[in-house]
Amino acid sequence: MHKNTNALVKAIRFATLAAVAAPASVMAGGFSLNEQSASQMGVANAGAAANPENATTVLFNPAGMSQLSGTNISFGAAVLDIDAEAKSASARNFFGEGVPGSKGGDIADLAVLPNFYLTHEVNDSIDVGFGIHAPYGLAADYDDDFVGRYFADKTELTAISFSPSIALNNGKGLSMGLGVNIMYAEGRLTKFQDVRGGFLQAGIAQAMAQAGVSDPSLLPPGTLAAIQAGASAQADGYEQAYGRPYADIEGDDVAVNFRVGFLYEMNERTQFGLSAQTDTEFNLDGDVKITKFPVSDGQGGVSPTTLSEDVTVPLAIPESITVGARHKLTDTVTVLGGATYARWGRFEELDINSREGASGDVSKATGRTGDTPITHITEKWKNTWQFNVGGIWQATPEWAFKAGYAFDESPVDQFVTARIPSEDRHWLTLGAQWNDVASGWTVDAAVGTLIFADDVKVNEFQYQHDAPSQKDPNAGASNYTGEYDLSAWSAAFEVSKAF
Repeated sequence: MHKNTNALVKAIRFATLAAVAAPASVMAGGFSLNEQSASQMGVANAGAAANPENATTVLFNPAGMSQLSGTNISFGAAVLDIDAEAKSASARNFFGEGVPGSKGGDIADLAVLPNFYLTHEVNDSIDVGFGIHAPYGLAADYDDDFVGRYFADKTELTAISFSPSIALNNGKGLSMGLGVNIMYAEGRLTKFQDVRGGFLQAGIAQAMAQAGVSDPSLLPPGTLAAIQAGASAQADGYEQAYGRPYADIEGDDVAVNFRVGFLYEMNERTQFGLSAQTDTEFNLDGDVKITKFPVSDGQGGVSPTTLSEDVTVPLAIPESITVGARHKLTDTVTVLGGATYARWGRFEELDINSREGASGDVSKATGRTGDTPITHITEKWKNTWQFNVGGIWQATPEWAFKAGYAFDESPVDQFVTARIPSEDRHWLTLGAQWNDVASGWTVDAAVGTLIFADDVKVNEFQYQHDAPSQKDPNAGASNYTGEYDLSAWSAAFEVSKAF
């Protein structure tokens, strides 16, 4: 379910700015984020659904609040840094000609993800909690002279969730929790526009009118080739005179989903947890603005024009289910394990749809009609698994040391794009925890590194909206190919207090 409420959007926009979008390839499955808690990051989130160490259980499994006494707070932040750069990159424009330019540089910047969690024991059977965190995010920004600029320039998604929750327990080792995620998201997509196809269509229409024919195939031999050459030269001259036409799309929305959790304490050494999240969809309402777009001046020429139109961008958020286990091998050694399955297959396309119909400026200038999107990108992601294992060594009553490993499947399958270059990855983490039992203060720190299974290979075309696996003839011979070398590290810090 979702809604767009302007008053609520304004009220929480300031808070949202604290969550900086994460680099695209540091994501967990899809564009969800792993780094939500330093205490859990130390074990690569292994067994998070069954290991309620502190108030961060509001996110991982609300049922875990039943094992916390009194009032608990946890707050902290994660820092993500990624090196994402194309080792090779080439592109073809509408006519199949090579696009000059660079490989785009490092497309990801340093990102910071803050979080805050609170739980309170109402009585022996009921606990309540609240969390603020950044569940989803991605960002990529290419240099302006990137050869694939007709496919991607900037890609940004920032989301923040406000998550009230409640837990009930039967006093016999079984607990149940329910959480609500009220999420605000804002996104931005930009790219440069290849207008060669528009000049070609205008040249063909003019030649047909002069020749008095109704079908381009009836034009004299060699005419179409001459028109194509002229259109390419005209587009190049237009860009040199006015600059490249540039499309900028922005939107935001509020969406809601739910999380239900169960926690079962089999005995004092072993317990199991399950947490499930429902799906939802953002409809990012905003506008598209195209600058320096060539529009007929009515006298046989064109003039650079700024076009704008109200649009919406649907963005699917999948349901997921997480299972976890925690077992104390000895009084000082604990092992953890878990798995998460997410239905990222819901994310089939990234479309920019008009909210003005055919009367919008962009629609009129480009000839868009009916339900055809202003821009369509075929995604066709697949459902994914994440597997986690980890361990905790309680070296002294105050100090514990952690380690974890996770294998994280990428949902990006056949249609790898310049906007989201992604590949399967291995996540290795280390953590340390200091706990002062007398005061109730706990401090966690964790570091992690991402090792990608292979270099990411992109071979991107523009596809038809009604036939997502077939190339769009209106895009001509446009194509981008690239190979990316990805590496990343992350660090997190967390302070917890039990009252």
